[in-house]
Amino acid sequence: MALMITDECINCDVCEPECPNDAISMGVEIYEIDPNKCTECVGHFDEPQCVQVCPVECIPINPEHVETPEQLLEKYTRLQANKTA
Repeated sequence: MALMITDECINCDVCEPECPNDAISMGVEIYEIDPNKCTECVGHFDEPQCVQVCPVECIPINPEHVETPEQLLEKYTRLQANKTA
């Protein structure tokens, strides 16, 4: 279940540096989350850090990218292996 940023985003810049997978970047108008990099912080933290810091609560689960906790952990493992390669 990758997360997504809705159009309620106020571009406050607090979510991007909190993402341990570098999945958040500035899009055309608002910040965006790359579903291929988002693990909902599985492997890093108990809760998604971007959700914790968002002042307008505009980061829900992306219904187009539903993943189990096991799949998120597998993605985390793959991303970490790519960082060291």
